Amino acid sequence: MSATTTPSTSTGEPHRPVELHDAVIRFAGDSGDGMQLTGDRFTTEAGLAGNDLVTFPDYPAEIRAPAGTQAGVSSFQLHFSDHDIHTAGDAPDVLVAMNPAALLKHIGALKPGGTVIVNVDEFDERALQKAGAMTNPLEDGSLVDFRVQEVGLTSLTLRTLEAEIADGDMTRKEAERCKNMLALGLVSWMFSRTMDATEEWLREKFAKRPVLAEANVKVLRSGRNYGETTEAFAFTYEVPAAQLPPGRYRTISGNQALAYGLVAAAQRAGLPLFAGAYPITPASDILHELAKLKHFDVTTFQAEDEIAAIASAIGAAFGGSLAVTASSGPGIALKTEAIGLAAIYELPLVVVDVQRGGPSTGLPTKTEQSDLLQAVVGRNGEAPVPVVAVKSPGDAFDAAIEACRIALTYRTPVMLLSDGYTANSAEPWRIPDVDGLPDLSTAFAFATERNDADRFLPYLRDPGTLARPWAVPGTPGLEHRLGGLEKAPDTGAISYDGANHHAQTVLRHERITRIGAQLPPLDVDDPTGDADVLVVGWGSTDGPIRAAVHTLRGNGRRVAHVQLTHLAPIHPDLEEVMRRHRVVICPENNMGQLALLLRARTLIDVKAYDRVTGAPFLSSELVDVIERLGGDALEGER
Repeated sequence: MSATTTPSTSTGEPHRPVELHDAVIRFAGDSGDGMQLTGDRFTTEAGLAGNDLVTFPDYPAEIRAPAGTQAGVSSFQLHFSDHDIHTAGDAPDVLVAMNPAALLKHIGALKPGGTVIVNVDEFDERALQKAGAMTNPLEDGSLVDFRVQEVGLTSLTLRTLEAEIADGDMTRKEAERCKNMLALGLVSWMFSRTMDATEEWLREKFAKRPVLAEANVKVLRSGRNYGETTEAFAFTYEVPAAQLPPGRYRTISGNQALAYGLVAAAQRAGLPLFAGAYPITPASDILHELAKLKHFDVTTFQAEDEIAAIASAIGAAFGGSLAVTASSGPGIALKTEAIGLAAIYELPLVVVDVQRGGPSTGLPTKTEQSDLLQAVVGRNGEAPVPVVAVKSPGDAFDAAIEACRIALTYRTPVMLLSDGYTANSAEPWRIPDVDGLPDLSTAFAFATERNDADRFLPYLRDPGTLARPWAVPGTPGLEHRLGGLEKAPDTGAISYDGANHHAQTVLRHERITRIGAQLPPLDVDDPTGDADVLVVGWGSTDGPIRAAVHTLRGNGRRVAHVQLTHLAPIHPDLEEVMRRHRVVICPENNMGQLALLLRARTLIDVKAYDRVTGAPFLSSELVDVIERLGGDALEGER
């Protein structure tokens, strides 16, 4: 937290909040303690207050992880500010720990001098043992570097709901579950947040159980009242609204934005949208969101497995729909043969890969960027497909539209790469003017008549894009067959001729290469134009890299940044941009997959920085990395 004003402590003066530029809060507790809900509600309040914000939900893979253990801790981190920010924050200023396991797991991340609010009711001997604590951290002096606020969140909640329990309106266990609302009320008071929207949301969510709704509202207010009446908290804080560009905003997650982008693309193309998917973490919410939007001519199909999901999408594409299938790494592996089938069919299909830690089942709820090579080259035979990457939650909307544009224009499957961090995190998103979105109806045209005298040639290509005609089944005179065997030119008839196979392979590569030639110039972030160090990233590393570069420039360092959206084909400007810089650094949440591709294609000694811990980079971490790898080049010394 960085303060802009300091409160007066003179006796008799009214209490005024300390004004901050930004703050980072982390809520942590058992998976059943409602930490994701608590964080989400505080995020909504921050968004309504006009703050810029970035969130980082983190939770176990198990549906009900072992209660009271560090393995079962769920957390939600929120960074909100009065200026443009790019990450969820490197370290929290405030930690809310609902039990010993949450405290032990997350206290190491708290800033020195930070505030930790502890649910002291949970710190009994049994709970300490389950958490793996040798001593009670509230008594052993290990928290001396922090401001510790011991609050009986559970007992205060039960005291607030004594009447409801006594009257039999709710059980003691149900009452205890409301303690997250007491924590939310306390932290809302601490940061001068209103709670009106949360109260309205609670009444709407529990409309069928009004007693439960009012109990949560009552506990929420009790948390605020506790903050106002206790003398334990010396100060309250306030983060003013950020100066964001004018417009209408909402808070949006990456999966939501991606789903909306797919629907927007279908609407702008004038096509029905078909989504065939099999549930898998962290991609399932895309199907859930699309299922809510059927009034936009969206059809969703929950298939029995991953192969059926992509097969149904290919069939929908053949029938004239904008088709999509979404999964994560393990599911993409199962879809691989069908992606190759769509590539030789040359049908428009968007394949969404929300990456997670691997291999195999791996780390289902943790983020990683390890599927890049799988997306670029992970198919049998020579089956090139375009690859587009999502940079942030809001960018998922634009990336989805771009993936659809490429699929429709070039009649090809497109891999759209997101990841667990981007999918689940959230940020303010300015709702676009629909009429200002790309007009995708010009990206394609259905074949309506024969294209070669008295016959239809399904593989007769457009001279510019090399795309083949898209003929909807049932169009008179355009009957044709598709299959997975190699094609003869124009007719698409089966061909086993070796020379033709080579020619068709070259043609398929050329069709994808032409995508790069029609991209706009590469966006290079280099305000002075004289940086000798270039940081190249892709996907969700954008925020941490941007924050690190901003810090370095503030320290007088000269550093440029390029964040790639198109990973296949690689942007044709990139090699020339890289050669203008003495040092090229590539941070990735994998073992150097983009760095490998860049070295192979440019023969430039790209310096890789790799980490796969299931968490996004910290901006301070990348500052140190760029300082170390950039060396004297950061000073502009030749």
